[in-house]
Amino acid sequence: MKLDAKIFVTGHRGMVGSAIVRRLQSGGYTNIVTRTHAELDLLDQRATHEFLRTEQPEYLFIAAAKVGGIQANNLYRADFLYRNLLIEANLIHGAHLAGVQRLLFLGSSCIYPRDCPQPIKEEYLLTGPLEATNEPYAIAKIAGIKMAESYNRQYGRQYISVMPTNLYGPNDNYDLANSHVLPALLRKAHEAKARGDAAYVVWGSGAPRREFLYVDDLADACVYLMELGYEGPLVNIGTGQDVTIRELAETIMNVVGFDGRIVFDSSKPDGTPRKLLDVSRLAGLGWRARTALQDGIRAAYDSASFRI
Repeated sequence: MKLDAKIFVTGHRGMVGSAIVRRLQSGGYTNIVTRTHAELDLLDQRATHEFLRTEQPEYLFIAAAKVGGIQANNLYRADFLYRNLLIEANLIHGAHLAGVQRLLFLGSSCIYPRDCPQPIKEEYLLTGPLEATNEPYAIAKIAGIKMAESYNRQYGRQYISVMPTNLYGPNDNYDLANSHVLPALLRKAHEAKARGDAAYVVWGSGAPRREFLYVDDLADACVYLMELGYEGPLVNIGTGQDVTIRELAETIMNVVGFDGRIVFDSSKPDGTPRKLLDVSRLAGLGWRARTALQDGIRAAYDSASFRI
């Protein structure tokens, strides 16, 4: 990518989009285009297509999405399916109509079958049933991946898809009702410490294993692939290492400085037993994550909105 190339980053106020903007800025890119929801509603096909025709970006990062944890995915199933389908369809088709040749679509590791072999290879996509609690979100993301592949095949575009593992970092969502597991536990541990509680509650059994990637590492990988000119099949982005939810909870306790105990609420769902991505494809392209889990959690805690 040329340093003066026009780059449109959607979802720039979110955790992923803001990290991509930070990475582009630190890399010397000077022509970054962003729009708030009030300025451009990506659910509006006409407005989205008109914007892309007018602005003519050379590169497009699709980081805009409706996201949430297990509870949000399970409660707002129609919203997750409808909104994500519209956002990606409007942007991918609109980019094609506007002549945008390079595009990066961000999926999610929940697209893979619930019980597929570990670590998860990219080719396991569509080989088995999805995890029921986030099936609508996963189906929407799979549709986005297939859209990108189909526009490449039919029209010769260079639209790539990446599959990040569980993310965390600056600008994360710390709403206890709708957030993912790591930010939720970080806030719970902080508030338990502030109240002087003897314990804090963790959903599920603590046995499931999860992989966590610091969001600035994800942004670095996305920009790396665009700079590389990669135009192959979807790419997993992760660390290649996972921990149990119990181990995660204990690490968070150490970072926060909470010396109580953990109580597991087994009445709440565990979700997928394990989600570890095979990152050998990305490693073969020359990229690996750099941020250790405890270091990343500390950086996330230092910048957490509930502490400001």
